Amino acid sequence: MRYSIGELARRTGLTIKAVRFYSDRGLVPPSGRNTAGQRRYDDAALARLGLVRTLRELGLDLATIRRIADGEVAVADIAARHVEALEAEIRLLRLRQAVLTAIASRGSTNEETRLVHELALLSEAERRHLVDDFLAEALGDRPGLAGVARTLTPELPEDPSPEQLDAWIALAELTRDVEFRAILRRLADQLEPGLRRDLAAEVRKAVTPALEAGIAPDTPEAASIVDGLGLDPRELREWLEAVNDPRRERYLGLLAVVNGWAAPESLAPTLDWLTAASSRP
Repeated sequence: MRYSIGELARRTGLTIKAVRFYSDRGLVPPSGRNTAGQRRYDDAALARLGLVRTLRELGLDLATIRRIADGEVAVADIAARHVEALEAEIRLLRLRQAVLTAIASRGSTNEETRLVHELALLSEAERRHLVDDFLAEALGDRPGLAGVARTLTPELPEDPSPEQLDAWIALAELTRDVEFRAILRRLADQLEPGLRRDLAAEVRKAVTPALEAGIAPDTPEAASIVDGLGLDPRELREWLEAVNDPRRERYLGLLAVVNGWAAPESLAPTLDWLTAASSRP
């Protein structure tokens, strides 16, 4: 069957101008001409034009389309390469979206915008260096705390969500807080050689029933719970002052978002109760 340019356009949904453009560039050559010299196309040209249209809509350039149509390369091989390129482009677009979302949500100044962009675009090695430097100063050179360091290490995914990237930026900013580093250092110091135990877990176990039962911190029952912990009052006060700093809990919450963990249960009510109970004369 023979088709005119207009018939090809109707059958493929392209404009006559587009069909003529592809024909002029040799992508869809005519199979002949009529007596008036007008180009005519056969079924093979119709099928070829359908392929050209599909590949153009998928974003392939004309040179690549010609190679596929001429059988020089397999469309599957080209598609695989384009998938990789698109995935990289999508990751970049998502990263840009997450950065802009973070900037917008924070109402950032020009300087804050620069910092947010800088932190967001750190390479994995640069992020690791930033975190390792923070943990080294906060925990010190203590092989016995290697496990603690691992649990405090953020692992930002290769393709983070806007929430994860925003949490990473906030966490990275927190690691630069000199006072926060000092607080963690104090907690680490208390693990050697004094409070060599998971005191937070012990406190939660001891205090939670009291909170649930509505026991006030200024009662004999509360005093008995504090005594049951078996800690020197001065050590307990120092531990509470450091562990109950809101920045510690904020770090853990941000860490959970970055790493895709469940949100940690707040220890603040327990620590507030114990602080009050241990402060009574």
